[in-house]
Amino acid sequence: MTKQVPEIFGCNVFNEKVMRARLPKSVFKKLMQTMQNGEPLDMPTADAVANAMKDWALEKGATHYTHWFQPMTGSTAEKHDSFIAPADEGMAIMEFSGKALVKGEPDASSFPSGGLRQTSSARGYTAWDPTSNCFVKGGSLYIPTVFVSYTGETLDKKTPLLRSMQALSKVAVRFLRLFGNERVTRVTTTVGAEQEYFIIDKAMYDQREDLILCGRTLFGAKPPKGQELDDQYFANLRPRIAAYMADLDEELWSLGIYSKTKHNEVAPAQHEMAPIFTTSNLGTDQNELAMEVMEKVALRHGLVCLLHEKPFEGVNGSGKHNNWSMSSDDGQNLLDPGDTPMENLQFLTILCALIKGVDEYADLMRLSAASAGNDHRLGADEAPPAIISMFLGEELDAVLRAIEEDTVYKTQTSAFEIGVNALPSFPKDSTDRNRTSPFAFTGNRFEFRMVGSSDNIACPNFLLNAIVCEELSWFTEKLEPFAGSEHFEVEVKKLLKEVLQKHRRIIFNGDGYSEEWVAEAARRGLPNYPSIVDAMPHYTDEKNVRLLAKYGIFNESEIRARKEIHLEKYSKTLRIEARTMIEMARRQLLPATLDYIQKLAQSVVLKNQIGISAATESEIAGKLSDLADAFYDSISTLENIVNTACDIKGIQEQAEYFRHHVFIEMERMRTISDTIERMMPQSAWPIPTYSEMIYNV
Repeated sequence: MTKQVPEIFGCNVFNEKVMRARLPKSVFKKLMQTMQNGEPLDMPTADAVANAMKDWALEKGATHYTHWFQPMTGSTAEKHDSFIAPADEGMAIMEFSGKALVKGEPDASSFPSGGLRQTSSARGYTAWDPTSNCFVKGGSLYIPTVFVSYTGETLDKKTPLLRSMQALSKVAVRFLRLFGNERVTRVTTTVGAEQEYFIIDKAMYDQREDLILCGRTLFGAKPPKGQELDDQYFANLRPRIAAYMADLDEELWSLGIYSKTKHNEVAPAQHEMAPIFTTSNLGTDQNELAMEVMEKVALRHGLVCLLHEKPFEGVNGSGKHNNWSMSSDDGQNLLDPGDTPMENLQFLTILCALIKGVDEYADLMRLSAASAGNDHRLGADEAPPAIISMFLGEELDAVLRAIEEDTVYKTQTSAFEIGVNALPSFPKDSTDRNRTSPFAFTGNRFEFRMVGSSDNIACPNFLLNAIVCEELSWFTEKLEPFAGSEHFEVEVKKLLKEVLQKHRRIIFNGDGYSEEWVAEAARRGLPNYPSIVDAMPHYTDEKNVRLLAKYGIFNESEIRARKEIHLEKYSKTLRIEARTMIEMARRQLLPATLDYIQKLAQSVVLKNQIGISAATESEIAGKLSDLADAFYDSISTLENIVNTACDIKGIQEQAEYFRHHVFIEMERMRTISDTIERMMPQSAWPIPTYSEMIYNV
């Protein structure tokens, strides 16, 4: 790296520093008001911003601009238009208007809509999100935007997140007034998404049709050495990986992404990048951008970055730990216990609001991380179970028990009542983080560990924001009559006690991987949705529709559309995987097996002719022949089952059939193939093995 990090950082971003330097003071002031307070941007101001943005982008080598948005496909989308405009004498000039900056009209016909978009109204609209910085990449100016249908329904993942952040700010400011805070005018949610990923050699990847088409291996026997020695975790970086990570950091820093931490993860060939916290909207955009950059930088190094939640069966999968908190514009982290009695009481109330919300809306929390890929990971002794619970740690749990039971809370240095002015501060993080918990308190934030590595984090964050909106509103309505009175703290304590007695069942500080916890969760009445097919129908439960509509995040049609999109994507994903398995089995794996059986049979004949025992070859050939017959039968069975699944009309019914029939047969076929692989010589197996892929970088 020839330049220092401060020189590189944000050099390709139209950030506040660039705006201040390039915009007239009046224009800069109006733009800041739009970014910070949501005030509308008039067209003369938009024109001035667009012109400055164009000049800056041209200096960065850009020739095009694109409205960059996040449709319901699971990836980002972009359509590039050049700045070029005709001029006199057959020449050209470079133009960019405020209208082009603020609004675009991409064709929406081929994006998932869940029935919201009719064929006769295929147009969609993109609108600039000024709260997320524009940037230059690959010769284009990227403009982060929302994406809505011709009739105004949201078709993207950014819009509901922005709506939820706006709603939460309004609710949280009102809530903070209860505790005497008259300074705060805005509350923002913040997020830091720890991104896990696998790196393998591209030459290996190119030989695996399953990785190319599905992002995960559909066949593959577990290698003799896995992760049982824990020697990959935090291990010394291999030179090729270190070079990749250095290049990746430089790319991310130039785009204003605070890439902070890089290390080897638990599984062989698995790694992690963790950023510094930022607002949920910007953090979501940056995570989508980071995943794209990870994949492109890997290719420059002859590598492939795998973001699938479970690319290798029997090896730890990848998640995306969503570290969530709330911050006020007067400098408070609202999940920091604080140093004064009133801050402490405020924190405990917010904490109990979260406890109540996570218990009441556990189904929304679960489905926010539901996908076909994540189904392979959740509950697999490597990731949080599919059961939602909260980890608080021993110290904080003891404080809550004292509130609930009207007892004295004791520390090593003092004993005190809860909910009176004598309440001192308590340790913020006196216990280790529980790696088995889906939703763990980690000192000044909650870590939602359920999110899958390829997921867009907008969904878990806007649903979490909506839940917090509802619960802070509930507490506010209960406590406002007592605000400023001498009875306020007593009433707070009564309310906290009521909430804890009703919702304590969601708190679990033990081992979430254990079978005992599954049984205990069932006894407590906590929902357990093992797959997306089980979880997604609850999106349209009456309480969930009411919640999301109340805070203007979705209307009922938009919710139903999302449920359909997710279930339809699940079915399509399994259909692609099943057909890929059939093709690989029929064209590669079964022919290779039959060829080897033939070689063994020829060896048996030859040895018998010269009077040498061929017992070994005969036994191996017999076993492989039986397996080949079972393999062939499974190919035919899977093909028939997939065809049956595709003929099912109902979206929920089709997804259930794929889950309970197609997926089961896929697992049977894989088991047969993996057994064959273990018996075949490596030279005869037509695709790279796990050992070759995960230990060959």
